[in-house]
Amino acid sequence: MSRYKGIIFDLDGTLLDTIEDIGDSMNEVLERFNLPTHSYEEYKKKVGGGFRRLVLKNFPKETDEETINNAVDILFKVYDRRYLNKTRPYNGINDLLDSLVEKDIKLAVNSNKKDEYTKNLIDKFFKRIPFVKVYGEREDVDHKPDPTTALEIAESMGLKLDEILFIGDSNVDIMTAKNAHMDSVGVLWGFRNREELEKYGANYIVSNWKEIVDIVE
Repeated sequence: MSRYKGIIFDLDGTLLDTIEDIGDSMNEVLERFNLPTHSYEEYKKKVGGGFRRLVLKNFPKETDEETINNAVDILFKVYDRRYLNKTRPYNGINDLLDSLVEKDIKLAVNSNKKDEYTKNLIDKFFKRIPFVKVYGEREDVDHKPDPTTALEIAESMGLKLDEILFIGDSNVDIMTAKNAHMDSVGVLWGFRNREELEKYGANYIVSNWKEIVDIVE
């Protein structure tokens, strides 16, 4: 019997390659404020903490609160228009999810992306997958690396914490797993590198989806 009976996935950089739509949206906002734009590669290092943090990372340190709030509002409106343009599942992700469903592994999503976008994207690309819960950023719930949502998902799965794997591509995901007392898998096809995943103490690091199936088995 496998030790792991449930998996919680991060979304951006783990299940879906969303960087181009996020980058295009953020660049459109920066252009409106006459600020320098950035490449997709640069955005891979900047994403992961929700949109407010993304704006803060791209605006000058001395920017006033009102301007930041305004930029965040604009970013949501722009992304709303763009977020289904270039976003796609990573190669092999559909095979991975189908394989895990076949093995009766309980699946869920815990993202720092706005809840509505998270649910819409899962609905668009993975409608057939019976996720136990799909959560994005919700009001009055701290985001990852706070473990609140992960623990809520564990309860919905009816599993012990050591029976659940938390899978993501960044330090935020590895820290979330630690805070929730779950084992973590860092994926190398996402937005961050092996060095970051090792530094934060991922239990497993994988470069191919089949390795996740092996870990579960």
